[in-house]
Amino acid sequence: LLCLFLFFPSSSVNSAPIKRTHHHHHQFTNSPNRLPRIHNPTEKNPKMAPTSIKSVLISESVDPRCRAILEENGILVTEKQNMKKEELIAEIGLYDGLVVRSATKVTADIISAAHNLKIIGRAGTGVDNVDVNAATHKGIIVMNTPSGNTISAAELTCALLMSLSRNVPQAVMSMKEGNWDRKKFMGSELYGKVLGIVGLGRIGKEVATRMQAFGMKTVGYDPITPLEVSATWGVEQMSLEQLWPLCDYITVHTPLMPSTVGLLNDNTFAKCKKGVKVVNCARGGIIDEAALLRALESGQCGGAGLDVFNEEPPKNRSLVDHPNVICCPHLGASTKEAQARCGEDIAQQIVDMVKGKNLVGAVNAQVLAGTFSQESHLLIKLGESLGALLQSCSADKKPLSRVQITTQGETASLTCFVLGNYILVVGKLCSLLCLITWRQHKIGFSPEFVELVAGGCSYRVSGSVQGGAPVLLELNGSVFRQPIALCGNLLFFRASGGPQLLSSMAGVLAANGVEIQSFSAPTAHPEDPWHCVGVSSLLPDLSVLKPSVKDAAQLQI
Repeated sequence: LLCLFLFFPSSSVNSAPIKRTHHHHHQFTNSPNRLPRIHNPTEKNPKMAPTSIKSVLISESVDPRCRAILEENGILVTEKQNMKKEELIAEIGLYDGLVVRSATKVTADIISAAHNLKIIGRAGTGVDNVDVNAATHKGIIVMNTPSGNTISAAELTCALLMSLSRNVPQAVMSMKEGNWDRKKFMGSELYGKVLGIVGLGRIGKEVATRMQAFGMKTVGYDPITPLEVSATWGVEQMSLEQLWPLCDYITVHTPLMPSTVGLLNDNTFAKCKKGVKVVNCARGGIIDEAALLRALESGQCGGAGLDVFNEEPPKNRSLVDHPNVICCPHLGASTKEAQARCGEDIAQQIVDMVKGKNLVGAVNAQVLAGTFSQESHLLIKLGESLGALLQSCSADKKPLSRVQITTQGETASLTCFVLGNYILVVGKLCSLLCLITWRQHKIGFSPEFVELVAGGCSYRVSGSVQGGAPVLLELNGSVFRQPIALCGNLLFFRASGGPQLLSSMAGVLAANGVEIQSFSAPTAHPEDPWHCVGVSSLLPDLSVLKPSVKDAAQLQI
């Protein structure tokens, strides 16, 4: 059951014909936190209902197989590289899907303009260039390719660890300058040393297994991966406080998010062994660059291998130029194999979503996965229909200033943000300044329902899904004898239910070229109850009903 209550400033309703449209956006004010992705080896890929993706924009250079796979499955692909933000905002509304790598910054402004967008596909792992929060609130899936560049990133990490241990890049440059200085580049073996791996997802696991082949002892930390799982890879998990002082080498493989910014800083370097060597092939900012430079200058850090920086390319060259730093221009995923794999993976994941198969790589799945189950898909269709009905009933009202959405039941709770978006946005019920709040309701309603409350005079609609289709049960106190199928052309009117009502309405409609196809009356008879007629077509002008009814609204679903 789905119940909605709306309150508007008082005035009569006399709305013009409308059709539902998906080309409007509402930004919720009580947004949840971002949902960064850390690999969980125990999770399952959720199932989902089929989703319509007809056109995709690829805004960066991706492997040609990406376009080929999409087009083979009937999706129209447009490739436009190096688009400015203003250009992307102007065009994004034309597409159902967007595929990016790391250069395109998909900001809230771009997402706000993306009226049709259902999927943002990141051909790679990190999604810090996408405003996941804004996308989630608009019901847009943000998807990455969790395994596409795993091997390439792991191999580069291992290469930097080996290069740090033997000063390989520095020795190469010295040779090219005509020198032969064996003592200057004295190194150390990896055998028997302790490697600390912060972040035990796919890449962390692959680094561990490779470096164990060199005889390294691997310890690690991850807030999600179970200890017994990482133990099967030969990694002993412990707290960060325990990890820092044990390690000869440290490598980080976490997303960039508030809890990981500056994870290695002055305090953590002070807890490490003197001369510890660190590697970052994940994201710039996980290691505090100023703190790293201080640690290098003091000798607390014996060397660093950096593939990523806070600013790329880095304008501050202090770390790049330091003799104990080896660095690369963000090459972690820069292999032919990784680029081909990421391009193919993101295209196939989009195709699987279209076909209703497993949803792989959705970084905001915690909020949206339930939305794409068949049950939730039908619930959202109901929300769309009720939102459109309320819009038609309130077309002449002032914009709402306050809305409260109440949910009950597992499916309604999982989909509340997206469902509320469809009710309010598709129904065009709110201005962007409308304050929206959420709460859970525990008693008094059926297991699945959503309720809206707003300030002013009240409207209430209740509906449910019956026989795989949305139906209306109640409109503002008028409970209908039979559920009204929310499809086709519907005319609602409020009038006294006298014996001549139906014949009077039929005459007025016939005079305007409209035939009655069905009629629904309320079970009880409150003062001036609402009635509903299914009609052959919408009235060109609702004012012709004024002599017979007090309020009227119509819509096409």
